Amino acid sequence: MSTKKLSSKTIYGKSSWRLELDSWELENGRIFEKPVVRHPGSVVLVPLRETERGPEIIMLKQFRHVLNQVIFELPAGTQDWGEDPLACAKRELREETGYQAENFVHLGDCWPGPGSSDELMAIYLATNLTHNPLPADEDEEIEIAPILFSDLYAQAKSGQIQDAKTIVSVWKTAVYLGKES
Repeated sequence: MSTKKLSSKTIYGKSSWRLELDSWELENGRIFEKPVVRHPGSVVLVPLRETERGPEIIMLKQFRHVLNQVIFELPAGTQDWGEDPLACAKRELREETGYQAENFVHLGDCWPGPGSSDELMAIYLATNLTHNPLPADEDEEIEIAPILFSDLYAQAKSGQIQDAKTIVSVWKTAVYLGKES
């Protein structure tokens, strides 16, 4: 395939993303325009702590304006342009959960919406948690909701959880921990 980008024009820009209109030429000479969200990248965190009942994940119940509802999801956040994903992960963990982690394991990356955005999400398992909060973002209403990993994995498998970043991150964590079945 030899699709060629002809031009790109910023239509709208925010500090955390930009909407651009790209013009492309296909191999057959046909030209088309496609809107795309340019994104600095983001992180997803799987904060794990060991309990007597087994591994527990610090989840969030968070109001999502686009959906007009509260959803059950893993902590996550947007990187600043040029920011190291691990530095973002450390900050977001403290802002959203009130915990910091001694250890971070990069479980991989994923594109959440490659048909409309170039956002790349870095997924981190965070362990050895201690309480050390940072002020939360002003536009977020978050409730901490710990859950046993086995229950979270079952919810992801059954379809109870619909948040893609959470499903992918839970699966990657299960593979890393050797608990997929």
